[in-house]
Amino acid sequence: LEIVVTVLNENDNSPVFAQPNLSRDVPEDTTVGTAIVAREELSASDADLDTIYYELTTTVQDTDGYFAIRGVNNPELYLQKALDYDKFNSTTLLLYARDRPATSPTNTTHTATATITITIQQSDTRAPWFLPCTQLHSDHSVCISSPYFGRVNISEMSTEPLLLEPGPIYAVDPDYTINDRIVYSIVGGNTDEVFSVDEDTGNLTMNKVVTSPDSFLLQVMATQVSNIRKYSVATVEIKVINKSNFPPYFEKGVYNGTVFVGLPQRSFVYQAGDPSTPLVITALDQDFPDV
Repeated sequence: LEIVVTVLNENDNSPVFAQPNLSRDVPEDTTVGTAIVAREELSASDADLDTIYYELTTTVQDTDGYFAIRGVNNPELYLQKALDYDKFNSTTLLLYARDRPATSPTNTTHTATATITITIQQSDTRAPWFLPCTQLHSDHSVCISSPYFGRVNISEMSTEPLLLEPGPIYAVDPDYTINDRIVYSIVGGNTDEVFSVDEDTGNLTMNKVVTSPDSFLLQVMATQVSNIRKYSVATVEIKVINKSNFPPYFEKGVYNGTVFVGLPQRSFVYQAGDPSTPLVITALDQDFPDV
């Protein structure tokens, strides 16, 4: 008598990840759809030869949706949404491997978990910012700078760097972990090459005297040394004025006025001894006799 015995496979083994802990550095400018971890590195094995079902979750708030797997049976990890270093620079993902679908009613489902640590590397995505500037977004992605203003005296040569408002010419690399060196150059408005800018410091100096009262509207460019495609241009207005030889002075050393009790705010102060004439304080300047 020949007896054939068939041994039925019992689901008594859990899936196993070859690497239960993985780490990846991902550049901020990685293209959406790019594979981050290959299927071969994330696939789990099962001694019962069951079909493995995968599910991906994130443990860090506000980082959901950036990474995904290709399918329920394909654990290849890819970038699903564009990254922004200023929003978050790291996250931790949990990849679950089950030997039954997550919706399976059976109680014999076994699960393995792999932890994937993602570190975002800041990329050179922004042009230099001229300071001071006003940031328009809470994520510090846009910064608008004001023009610079300065003045020089006509027919007078200044050997010192010009004083500008709201401050000296200065730009920074907003990709602060890269912090590329910035160089400066004048790219427009420098009629007759009157001015020059220090490549390293941004200090603006004169090459020659100005003989015309016309103002200058300079265009100064800040360029990153290692990536010349990243640059910004700021406007510098230089007004040409007559040199002031005399200080202003008051017509009188002492002014006397009169006010009345009970008057509302912004009421006139009147001249003492002449309650019908408002008190006026005036100054003169010999440099400007007609003003």
